[in-house]
Amino acid sequence: MTRPLIALPARFSESASALRYRAEVAARALVEAVFRAGGEPFVMHPAAPFDASRLARCDGVLLPGGGDLHPRHYGEKTEHEALYDVDDEQDEFDLALAAHVLEAGVPTLAICRGLQIVNTVLGGTLNQHMPRDHRHKVHSVTVKPGTLLAKTLDTEETAASCYHHQSIASLAPALTPTAFGFDGTIEGAELAEPGQWFLAVQWHPEDTAATDRTQQALFTALVQASARSSAQGRRR
Repeated sequence: MTRPLIALPARFSESASALRYRAEVAARALVEAVFRAGGEPFVMHPAAPFDASRLARCDGVLLPGGGDLHPRHYGEKTEHEALYDVDDEQDEFDLALAAHVLEAGVPTLAICRGLQIVNTVLGGTLNQHMPRDHRHKVHSVTVKPGTLLAKTLDTEETAASCYHHQSIASLAPALTPTAFGFDGTIEGAELAEPGQWFLAVQWHPEDTAATDRTQQALFTALVQASARSSAQGRRR
């Protein structure tokens, strides 16, 4: 069978090992997790303005982690000193891509910054810097029973590999929380009115997906949902 094509927007990088100039990168662990799940990763050049026709051949989307989103996008006029790797072109592309997949019903998995992007697109806000740092931490996450996330992970508690200093402040009305960290931080969300396959987590499941089937299940579910969506599209 043909592997479902999963779009994964690249991240701009000022430098990368073995490259002489600025680079566009994708985390190898993310790419491998999609491929291991049966998908074909398509690392997408994040050129702004976003052109929806570029997704025409894609079956699903993975919105990955990355640098901080500029706070003006969620209505804040000041910048916290801890902000890092803010890139206007990356922001413009990611926000437009997220808005498109939500409107078009494309199966989507959003990770870390990806969750923050979706929350912003839908009218939510972010904490620019958390009082308690979640970088380089593995901690327990409690998953809300009966949610798509709980069904996908097949558990109501999991160990999450976290790397973020920003988090959800106010959750967008169109989203519902599905997981919480040890300190109450929203660690997962999905659409309050499901009309498409969509999951978002604040942690980085790719960090341990190669050896943890619970984390790998997120990527497998994305690929399976993308295959179903593609098949339904062909039958129309």
